Amino acid sequence: MHIAQVQHLKPLQDTKPFTVRQAKLLKFLTKSFGLIILCVSASTLLCSVPASGDTHITTLSPSKEQPRIVKLLNYFVQRHHYRKVKLNDDLATHIFDRYLESLDPNRSFLYATDVQKFSHLRSRLDDQLRRAQLASIFSLFNIYRSRVEERVAYALNLLANQFNFDIDERYQFDRRDAAWITSTVAMDKLWRQKVKNDYLSLKTSGKTSDEITKTLRDRYRQIQRRVHQFTNQDVLAIFANAYLTSVDPHSRYLSPRARDNFKIRMSLSLEGIGAVLRSDSDYTRVLRVVPGGAADIAGDLKAGDRIISVGQAEDEPMVDVIGWRLDDVVALIRGPKDTLVRLELIPTGEGPDANSKIIRITRDKIKLEEQAAKTSIIEIKQLEQSVRIGVIQIPTFYTDFEGRSRGDSDYRSTTRDTLKLLDELQSSNIDGLIIDLRGNGGGALTEAISLSGLFISAGPIIQIRDDRGRIRPRNDPDNGIAYNGPLAVLVDRESASASEIFAGAIQDYRRGLIIGEPTFGKGTVQNLIDLDRYSEDDSPVGHLKITTAQFFRIDGSSTQHRGIVPDIVLPTTVDSAIQGERGLDHALPWARITPAKFQYFADSRVVNELLPTQAAHEARLAIHPSLLFLRRTAALDRRIGKRKSVSLLESARRNEKQRLDAERQSLFADLPKTDPTDEQNTDASSLEVNDTIQTIILNETARILADALIGIKTADATTGIVSDERRSTGSAELPVTQ
Repeated sequence: MHIAQVQHLKPLQDTKPFTVRQAKLLKFLTKSFGLIILCVSASTLLCSVPASGDTHITTLSPSKEQPRIVKLLNYFVQRHHYRKVKLNDDLATHIFDRYLESLDPNRSFLYATDVQKFSHLRSRLDDQLRRAQLASIFSLFNIYRSRVEERVAYALNLLANQFNFDIDERYQFDRRDAAWITSTVAMDKLWRQKVKNDYLSLKTSGKTSDEITKTLRDRYRQIQRRVHQFTNQDVLAIFANAYLTSVDPHSRYLSPRARDNFKIRMSLSLEGIGAVLRSDSDYTRVLRVVPGGAADIAGDLKAGDRIISVGQAEDEPMVDVIGWRLDDVVALIRGPKDTLVRLELIPTGEGPDANSKIIRITRDKIKLEEQAAKTSIIEIKQLEQSVRIGVIQIPTFYTDFEGRSRGDSDYRSTTRDTLKLLDELQSSNIDGLIIDLRGNGGGALTEAISLSGLFISAGPIIQIRDDRGRIRPRNDPDNGIAYNGPLAVLVDRESASASEIFAGAIQDYRRGLIIGEPTFGKGTVQNLIDLDRYSEDDSPVGHLKITTAQFFRIDGSSTQHRGIVPDIVLPTTVDSAIQGERGLDHALPWARITPAKFQYFADSRVVNELLPTQAAHEARLAIHPSLLFLRRTAALDRRIGKRKSVSLLESARRNEKQRLDAERQSLFADLPKTDPTDEQNTDASSLEVNDTIQTIILNETARILADALIGIKTADATTGIVSDERRSTGSAELPVTQ
């Protein structure tokens, strides 16, 4: 046998010890061909040719300082975490499963025998953690890395062959809930289908055969390079976060490398373009675009988009990033201010065969001015009445801490800016006001409290319970009211933390209507601990972000897990039972404490009009063109999102792609011709679907508030009450307190 003919030897899935023949084969291959031989166990033999340019894969093992890091994690988790944690067999099982999920989330590398070999950790991992023993964790990682090497070699070999796309078979691309594969035959079948699917996806999007082969070869080799580049620091970070996220989803270990990029890692936002990303199987998916960032200003990147390749400047080649770790994608996209990055995307809501597009973003830093609150006015005509609705969009709860500490009289903050905008809108004789918090992931707690105070006279805004069970209310810092007219708050699934504090207070005081989607449900507080302070030498060990407290509304209910449930829920593309905190494993549960003492807002007529207002909204859902578009688009996205497999029959794939394209284009094309209410906005045909949806939701929120106002005016006319919905007591600039 000539060495050039040795492409790949698959693992021998055998539960028996090596036979004499197998042992002789091992000796012969090692001596004659210099192949790397990794004996995984007495029951598993793995042989592979060295990767191009590589002579071996270094076996990783714990460094001398890593047991100390584990001991520190144990100490802080058990002593200071908000959730009283017991390191026992139950937690050990969760940690083990989480570690496996972190390594192989789609169950496409490890075999059932690999998992079974380490199954004892389900009952022993807690004991090993107490003793800070990491050998088993590293052994499992080394096996995983070898399995990746094996699969990449197999995938590269397949590219030399021709695929038959006339065979009617299906590829299960989502294997997160599937059983671990038990045989080499089954693993080979899965990877043959995976490579075939990757090829077909590129083919149906218009790539040539040579382009496809080059793209996939580069993609698979990049997976190989990445797995070679893992260090023992990476392994510890993966395991430590499997440990911490088995306690709650917001506690994290930040390795020294991650600590250097702390601002990025805190929210997984990409410095330079302003986007929040997450890993989704082999893809890097855009979770949200940061308001005021470079991507937001450019306007082409949308939540749900999948980034498949990245290019630098105009003349650098695009680098395929499918299958990359999120950290590596971050490093590739991040760059100096005023430099260009190109992103190739599969647009949100599209299937794997959708035509990709390339967008260009000039990197920049998010400017406070571009995050600032903004206003607009929507005029609604209903029942022969015209109603002017003011809108204040608040992308984040910001404040200029440095300016405030210096005593600057003109420092910027959400509360101060909103106060000025309220004066402008009231001068424009608005009949009602919408505070738009969609996509607002939070920010400064003090700003959420002081902003709430603009709309009530006095009282508590939020309650905070720490890890010792102590409860502290936080009150409105000012007794004035800047606006006491009709109010609605618009939220969505990404409205979180400080946004939920504001919306919850408005709802609890019966101050206004909450409209939109159930919010994210993050009602916990994290503290950052510098572990370097506890290092026994000068070696950097990183940081620990740990959950130490929980928010509670003034009615005693938690914002955690459930979030804020709107008074009127608009059609959504995501099942509210799985979105946000509710979809995260090991999230803290909803809870209740004793309500704070407070009085309802004196004028709750908008809230009192909820039932007729909701009835009018539901009637529109059945007939209004914009809302029909919203519901049908949501149904289409849900249908696409539920798929876990795709056909590998080319004719079927092309037909399916054409059907989806035609269905979406039909929905979108009919919208501007049949929706006279939205004529005041930019022609819908020139907007992308996501922009159109956001406009529709805002306009419907304005209609809902207008319905309430018309109901109030009708009731006032019947009873003879004279009211001025635009009255305001006014307020001086509110002091911002810590």
